[in-house]
Amino acid sequence: MSDQPTTPSPAEATPEPEQLEAAAVRRSDAGNWAKVSPTLHLENVPEGAINLNVEGRRTASPMQGFGKMWQKTYSVRIPSSIASPTDVVTQWRAAFSSFWPPGNFFYSPFTDLSPGDVALLNLKAVGRVKLSTGMLVMYVDDEAITLMTPVGHFFAAFNTFGAHSDGDDTIVQIQPLFRSGDPIYEMGMPIMSRMEDRFWAQTLRNVAAHFGVEDVEVTQTKVCIDKKRNWAAVKNVRHNSLIRSILYLVATPFRWIARPFKKDADPDAQAPDR
Repeated sequence: MSDQPTTPSPAEATPEPEQLEAAAVRRSDAGNWAKVSPTLHLENVPEGAINLNVEGRRTASPMQGFGKMWQKTYSVRIPSSIASPTDVVTQWRAAFSSFWPPGNFFYSPFTDLSPGDVALLNLKAVGRVKLSTGMLVMYVDDEAITLMTPVGHFFAAFNTFGAHSDGDDTIVQIQPLFRSGDPIYEMGMPIMSRMEDRFWAQTLRNVAAHFGVEDVEVTQTKVCIDKKRNWAAVKNVRHNSLIRSILYLVATPFRWIARPFKKDADPDAQAPDR
């Protein structure tokens, strides 16, 4: 990987899906990419996790989102004498969820992230609402991890977590390339953008603290890659994960009431011994 991140031009940032797939096959690191699949499948759902908006969903790249396309870059510096880029990404990959801000959960089917893994996310949203969504592990190598969102997520995005060398420092970086997922999310972009800034800044501080570096300064840049809105993505509203998560919370009392009846109706349930 190059020492410095580059910002793609609008033409480079909007390849067709077929071009992405063909490029992945041609690369010598094709084994680092997830295999193309039309829908997402969860290997397991941990007890207590909410799974509403992942199983059977298709992925949504920035090209398939609704709003303007943005690229943000969040960075911190740690001395390379403490950790090399490979050290950072290896440990980040092995304990990915532990670096997230409290109250947000990343449930991976395996301890170590691998291409093709599908993770379940339960995130703080509004009030008591827990947003249920997910991520596909699209790419992994020694210096980067890229996750891709499903349709219905608040962003249609590639999120890349990586590190590179710069002089005597290791630059630890999170770089989302994204659009809002649908028009409803687009209306909330000013709020969601600030929430995202706080979330990833805290994540980077947690990564730095893991290596014993405290009170780091998080730098941030934001570039508009494409000012046009993608009106073909209006239909993504029907998959909106926030709306579905709110409805799930509202329906909680009804699920409690229905639970005993579901047990009675279970044909596999054993009759009690007499």
